[in-house]
Amino acid sequence: MNSTAAIADRDTTALAQQAAAPLKKTGVLLVNLGTPDGTDYWPMRRYLSEFLSDKRVIEWPRAVWLPILYGIVLSVRPQKSGRAYAEIWNRERNESPLRTFTRAQGEKLAVRLQDLANVQVEWGMRYGQPSIKDKLDALLAAGCERVLCFPLYPQYSAPTTATVNDVFFAHLSSKRFMPAARTVPSYEDAPVYIDALARSIEEHLAGLDFEPEHVIASYHGIPQSYSAKGDPYRSQCETTSRLLDARLGWPQGRLMTTFQSRFGPEEWLQPYTDKTVEALARQGVKSIAVFNPGFVVDCLETLEEIAGEAGEIFHENGGSNFTHIPCLNDSDNGMNVIESLVRNELQGWV
Repeated sequence: MNSTAAIADRDTTALAQQAAAPLKKTGVLLVNLGTPDGTDYWPMRRYLSEFLSDKRVIEWPRAVWLPILYGIVLSVRPQKSGRAYAEIWNRERNESPLRTFTRAQGEKLAVRLQDLANVQVEWGMRYGQPSIKDKLDALLAAGCERVLCFPLYPQYSAPTTATVNDVFFAHLSSKRFMPAARTVPSYEDAPVYIDALARSIEEHLAGLDFEPEHVIASYHGIPQSYSAKGDPYRSQCETTSRLLDARLGWPQGRLMTTFQSRFGPEEWLQPYTDKTVEALARQGVKSIAVFNPGFVVDCLETLEEIAGEAGEIFHENGGSNFTHIPCLNDSDNGMNVIESLVRNELQGWV
């Protein structure tokens, strides 16, 4: 056999062996903020303790914050938060809507990725159960040699995206075998995300018997001091609103951007959602809609704080028509976003 034929035969054999080798398994881990296991005092206390002791969430010196947290906050806040959760609790499943929707997203994504060989999808929470650690362990036990972590936050912030990545990589660092790892970056300007938001808004407004004079994009806030330290969150929220405004093609000023859910004595990103809703009603605005582009699924902050409290504020101050536009949740629009981003980040792996 001449040398050329020998090389060709060797290459053919190598290709055949490669084709016969089992495909490496890839894991996808969707991660949301978290949820208490119940609305009573102790489940709420466990959840709030884990959440509010996170250094990414509360950046105060530990010597100052921890006595306040364990001496004051965790004595009174579990009851208050428990009552709020009780208003939006999924009684059928005995869980919060955030867990219900995040589970549905994980299950639907697994179905959508069935064309990709050896891909396993799991979902977990930064705080509460199921934990990032447990779900990561499940992927490793299943033989995943590559893992994609997807923090479910369109806009990056240290108290959200970064703390998910902290736990994800810290747990990997404890392993003898560490899989190849990637994370999905923020997607505040992704066309598929902007289009999904626009479609969701248009579909909701088309079903109303009134036309909102203003539509408010209400994002979760962060302390202004975090922005001053370089957190890009505000800029990314403004990017989302700007691109969405252009996509909707509305008159200037109809779409407004505000921030909600402030906590503690610090100044947070402004304008505040509740103050804006009150001011609009007092100025004679009769019809508004509010949606939450920073939340991937409906949760306490969207259902109780916005659909409930913000609506009450608007009506109490003279407003007539208020509607809350649901988050993308596990709708086709929402799943198109998640699937598109995951497929993009899996390139080269599957």
